[in-house]
Amino acid sequence: MKRLILLLTSLFFLSGISIQAQEYKTIPNLPYYPEARMLSDAYLKERCRLDLYLPATKKGFSTIVWFHGGGLTGGEKEIPSQLKEQGFGVIGVGYRLDPKVHSPAYIEDAAAAVAWVFKHIGEYGGDTNLIFVSGHSAGGYLTLMLGLDKKWLTTNKTDPNKIAGLIPMSGQAITHFAIRKERGIPQNQPVIDQLAPLFHVRADAPPLLLITGDRELEMLGRYEENAYLFRMMKVSGHKATQLFELDGYGHGMTEGGMPLLMEFVRKREKEILESKSPEVKN
Repeated sequence: MKRLILLLTSLFFLSGISIQAQEYKTIPNLPYYPEARMLSDAYLKERCRLDLYLPATKKGFSTIVWFHGGGLTGGEKEIPSQLKEQGFGVIGVGYRLDPKVHSPAYIEDAAAAVAWVFKHIGEYGGDTNLIFVSGHSAGGYLTLMLGLDKKWLTTNKTDPNKIAGLIPMSGQAITHFAIRKERGIPQNQPVIDQLAPLFHVRADAPPLLLITGDRELEMLGRYEENAYLFRMMKVSGHKATQLFELDGYGHGMTEGGMPLLMEFVRKREKEILESKSPEVKN
């Protein structure tokens, strides 16, 4: 676990300015469910769409799938401004919300969206080996569920272990409070069951970067949940889990977390590309 004073991480932006000399395109509101499913459910048709923000001419780029926050009860798909013009593709995901749907509908939507990206991002120039999944708060919870509980993506004929990296920001590691509310469980009563990321710790999960705000400023013990997840991933034998606590940031810590996300993506991109390159022999 690492505590950071975020004034230092802002220097990361200065080091990355030179990579942005390229054009980008935006493709809004693409459906990620089959047409028949979209036509059968008006609410699903409204919510289950993607916004694509992609390099216009670059090929083989990394893609960050981004799930918005909002407690599984609010929020809209978004392309975080800090991720624009950084050389990545970014895909903002919309999903259905409580109380119009209940668990696990939003997890099913998240899995369908990521499966769509694996199936189609190559058509837009992206590298399917370089797909990262991230999100804030409820979006961090969805990120963790997809990456740790293999059933959601395998149901969509996608291998979760092919995700290049998971970067949940202030995600819930126990069963989400919206799900507990659906069951009549008080918000301050923690639950770890099959809808908790912590239930699914495993050694063979994709590399995992956990980021939270300051433990004294975060909501509902969010740092401590992530610290326990960090420890249990280590206990399970996972070799690539990191935890960062951002001093001075509360729950809305995405501004401070974005430099860490981008550094992680670029490092993983380099590792993956080098592992696929033929060895140079003298």
